[in-house]
Amino acid sequence: MGASEERGFEPATGDGPAVPEAAGGRAGEVRTAFDGMLQIRRLTRVGAADPEGVPAPWELHRPLRAVALALEAAGIPASAVGPSGERTDTGYRVCAGEATGSVRVEWAGPPGSGAAHDEEKALTGCATVLRALGWTALLYRGPRRRRFLEVEPPPAARS
Repeated sequence: MGASEERGFEPATGDGPAVPEAAGGRAGEVRTAFDGMLQIRRLTRVGAADPEGVPAPWELHRPLRAVALALEAAGIPASAVGPSGERTDTGYRVCAGEATGSVRVEWAGPPGSGAAHDEEKALTGCATVLRALGWTALLYRGPRRRRFLEVEPPPAARS
């Protein structure tokens, strides 16, 4: 039994090792997990005008995982870190947000990668994906003028 079978599928958060593009079956695992998330939405929002358009209760309890899965399923690259903790790839990085239940999405990369230059366009793309799935995604400028998204469920999903 492989490590992924023991732990189950984990979406890329941007703080782990690089996920090779040709990772045997990774794309299939991502698609299966994402389709499963949409199915949970349909089953928990029966009768809603757009049952896939609002995060399900499962996602509200695991927002970091749900946001990371949505971004990876959309084909947006995740950042990665090497064995020494150095950033090796440019892409999204998902971490806990400041407010309970919120998620922060950053555009990170190794020094000299141009991640800071590309972040506004890249994060706007991330926000588009997340908003289409019912998340509220707001673009902010933080310390050192770096941009980030603060992502949270829409007010209707929190009640």
